[in-house]
Amino acid sequence: MKYRAYGKTGKKISAIAAGTMRFTDSSKIEENADMLLYAHERGINYFDTAPLYCDDKSEETTGRALRQMKAGSYYVSTKSSQSDGAALRRDLERSLERLGVDRIHFFHIWCLLSLPAWEERKSKGAVEAALKARDEGLIEHLVFSTHLPGDEMIDVISEDIFEGVTVGYSAMNFMYREKGIQAAAAKEMGVVTMNPLGGGLIPQHAERFDFLRTPDDPDVVTAALRFICSNPHVTAALVGFSSREHVDQAVRALDDFTPYPSAHIEHIRAQVMDNFDGLCTGCGYCLPCPQGIEIPKWMDAWNMQILSGQEKDLRERLQWHWWMPPEAAGACVACGLCEERCTQHLPIMERLEKIAAMKG
Repeated sequence: MKYRAYGKTGKKISAIAAGTMRFTDSSKIEENADMLLYAHERGINYFDTAPLYCDDKSEETTGRALRQMKAGSYYVSTKSSQSDGAALRRDLERSLERLGVDRIHFFHIWCLLSLPAWEERKSKGAVEAALKARDEGLIEHLVFSTHLPGDEMIDVISEDIFEGVTVGYSAMNFMYREKGIQAAAAKEMGVVTMNPLGGGLIPQHAERFDFLRTPDDPDVVTAALRFICSNPHVTAALVGFSSREHVDQAVRALDDFTPYPSAHIEHIRAQVMDNFDGLCTGCGYCLPCPQGIEIPKWMDAWNMQILSGQEKDLRERLQWHWWMPPEAAGACVACGLCEERCTQHLPIMERLEKIAAMKG
């Protein structure tokens, strides 16, 4: 296993980190904890969890595993999405109890989806409460988790509150987040990438994503992880495991790994831009929208339907990833500015109209 410095924290974490939100059966706590212990045996030392993951069983499961690990051999990350400071404190205290630890190594201000949401975390006391807990020693490093586009990530990063960021980043959307990751690196922050396999869509559509592979890559999962870890600004790729086989596959991806040359990265960029047949690359050139519609988020959800052919995947993306109801797409007034700017000439207005008209 390769280990990389997490920003300026003095900690080195495994380049493959363990996510704990994709257990096949969340009720099998012992079985899932054993899988995390196996990941630890394979060299993984960063374990990311959160309230609500896996029917609210993830922290309990992670704690069951951590209690069996040697102190100092692992780092744990958890989160709170509360805006109210007192509510965040309650989340933190519950997480400490569930995880069986006296401090959280990396505590996230969780799920920043917009800059107004960030302002609310500050104005209602969540950030102040987290900083106070850090001063008390209950948190070692305060970080944030986001799906903001790169330009908006910069606004948060520039406030010099955080030591790291966890951000959605994959071969499907890397151009949407590049500026933010570069800004984090310039501040010497740690960068952990979530959804490096596109929420499972890359392995589910392996043939479509075969362009990620070099002749030395046995499969697209390996290629997708190597692509992420080829970015010198990325500390670790966070992989959600549901079996020991998944652990082995992810760990093997970095065995004898040499970062991809710039020519292959540019090849991937060209393929994403030119050959994705209607998939939004998340470049953000469609913005700003006069109605305040965050168009890349809606188009990201539409990508799910394109790849799977199932409307339910679009709905689930909106519900669980972006927290937006389909009818909110009806705010579009069809002014056409987004389509004029779109480098891929996507039918954005038509897609928004169809999403808003979804029933049930």
